[in-house]
Amino acid sequence: MFQKIKKFISSQTVLFVSLICALASMLLVKPSAEYLSYINVSTLILLFCLMSAVAGFNNTGIFTKISSFLTSKCHSARLLMFIMMNVCFFSSMIITNDVALITFVPVTTALFCSAGINSKNNLIFAVIIETVSANLGSMMTPIGNPQNIFICSEYGLSPSDFFKTMMPYGILSWIILSLMTFIISDLEIESIENSNNNNKIPKLKSFIYSLIFIICIMTVSGFINQYICLLISIVLIFISDFKVLLKVDYALLATFICFFIFSGNIGNIEKIQSLISSFIKGNEITASAVTSQIISNVPSAVLLSGFTDSAEKLLVGVNIGGLGTPVASLASLISYKYYMKSENPKGMKYMKLFMIFNFIILFIMLLLSKII
Repeated sequence: MFQKIKKFISSQTVLFVSLICALASMLLVKPSAEYLSYINVSTLILLFCLMSAVAGFNNTGIFTKISSFLTSKCHSARLLMFIMMNVCFFSSMIITNDVALITFVPVTTALFCSAGINSKNNLIFAVIIETVSANLGSMMTPIGNPQNIFICSEYGLSPSDFFKTMMPYGILSWIILSLMTFIISDLEIESIENSNNNNKIPKLKSFIYSLIFIICIMTVSGFINQYICLLISIVLIFISDFKVLLKVDYALLATFICFFIFSGNIGNIEKIQSLISSFIKGNEITASAVTSQIISNVPSAVLLSGFTDSAEKLLVGVNIGGLGTPVASLASLISYKYYMKSENPKGMKYMKLFMIFNFIILFIMLLLSKII
């Protein structure tokens, strides 16, 4: 029993930390009906619907099929990396950074190993590039990651304001990532084929999950009520495959609830409120990026939202704050786990190079924020 609990805590570290934070804050602020006002229901509904749709898409095999098609005619390791970088960067805008890495990092490790191009740190660089690509690509859309969904919902940020804020960072990110692919040795490889290319994608299910995505986007934009979005999504999922609901990351939803309670209680403690306000005032981007290094960017968005009216600066800070430490964006830990399952992994070297590249790009992004 103890081993099972230990395993659960290690696999859900952020949920466990958020629960401890919520319980500790309850000792300072007595539980009451006011707790209900802390919880942003719209964010939870949108996360649930989007995760359901993504899980459904994953089941259809469409993501693997796309990556197999794009890499089937590659004859260069560097070209292969450039393609996979773009796949992660652009797909994460829709399917989130977590799902992009869960889907494509295993594909990349398999491709690099089978093609014999995993030596000379090539695989380490490849996984790091994909991780940064997913984290930076996902910041480009309101549904790309949980913190974007939360900020858009909490502040009522319009899609036009969102894209206007994040576009410069997205363009610079893509340029940096494209240059990073030159780190990969330009080795020649044989054409890579995949047996999954013959598998047919279920059209009805793909249509249903696409429809859920569209409904979620319309909900973020304010055209559809969140409860209508939830009802339609559940009906469509049951029509398609109700087992998809079992693959939703309920731990993430629980983590959000815990941090809603924690941040709500912190906001009611005058001394702490004053301290955080003085820390973040006029320094929103840097403060949220630094906070993300310690407690991750999603909890940082929830916590700091109660102390600033600048949605745009908070948005930039927690998104570029996903760079840096492996904790800054928990999606980064997904990549590390998959890398460690590859042939002859070098964990310490991976972490060292990961931190170097991430902090360099984070520094460049912070410089850009000072210019804009």
